[in-house]
Amino acid sequence: QVQLVESGGGLVQAGGSLRLSCTASARTLSTYAMGWFRQAPGKEREFVGALRWSDANTYYTNTAKGRFTISKDNAKNTVYLQMDNLKPEDTSIYHCAAKTAILRLWSPGEYVYWGQGTQVTVSS
Repeated sequence: QVQLVESGGGLVQAGGSLRLSCTASARTLSTYAMGWFRQAPGKEREFVGALRWSDANTYYTNTAKGRFTISKDNAKNTVYLQMDNLKPEDTSIYHCAAKTAILRLWSPGEYVYWGQGTQVTVSS
């Protein structure tokens, strides 16, 4: 069982930055992939990016690439989502998730563990 706790959301103006954190309760995350997803009201959950814990390889959607960066802190069992040059359309609830398989990182149905989510609001 892995518990995930996100933090770092808030209100920011367009062009600003936020860093989200997701801390995991697992003893080790070496076999996990950590994904970031977002879901706006009335929309489906959308893949943002993922990090493979064992080698820190990262994967992003075209929307996130160049603006968002995923990183990790092994000592803190924490994965981060650094979001720069935020746009109003980035407004959403952001969730982190964990899974043990490293394929299909973009698919929310593949993830077993989910955090409660943190709200990000970008004003224009």
